[in-house]
Amino acid sequence: MRKFLLTLLILLLGFGVQGETLHVGISADSVPNNFYGSWRVVGKVDKQSGTMNFRPQSVDFWNLSRRGDVINLNNPFTGASASVKLDYVEGNIIRFTKTGEYDYNKKLTDTVDLKLTGDTFTGVNYITLETFSAIDNSLIKKDTAIYLLKGEKISGLSITGK
Repeated sequence: MRKFLLTLLILLLGFGVQGETLHVGISADSVPNNFYGSWRVVGKVDKQSGTMNFRPQSVDFWNLSRRGDVINLNNPFTGASASVKLDYVEGNIIRFTKTGEYDYNKKLTDTVDLKLTGDTFTGVNYITLETFSAIDNSLIKKDTAIYLLKGEKISGLSITGK
């Protein structure tokens, strides 16, 4: 092991090291256009843990839009809005995460895996709800749920043909 480290050090010092900026992350350019638009999303709880009882079924409205490299998800019915972090894009398979504050001492994280098929998608939503102490901000409890999702495009690029 020592020989390996010594050889590596000699190579680095002998040949010099040139700094180069590496860009980490996934560009919004890699997301298919039919991802953007308005969606009716139905979720059904598959598993949950912790003390909180999540709704067994939900119907939501997602509006997914893009400005530059920032993707936003908002729900006009609930008033919720968040920037989405792309974790993975491979063709029509997309994983994104959104995190937001909930009440004054809770953090809600959604990680969504979905597969786009034309004007529909199927997927899984992994939800984590963390509750923190108001006194020292330590984690008090962590509740999780897994929802199976089905989405149907209401409006957007692929519906209008633009």
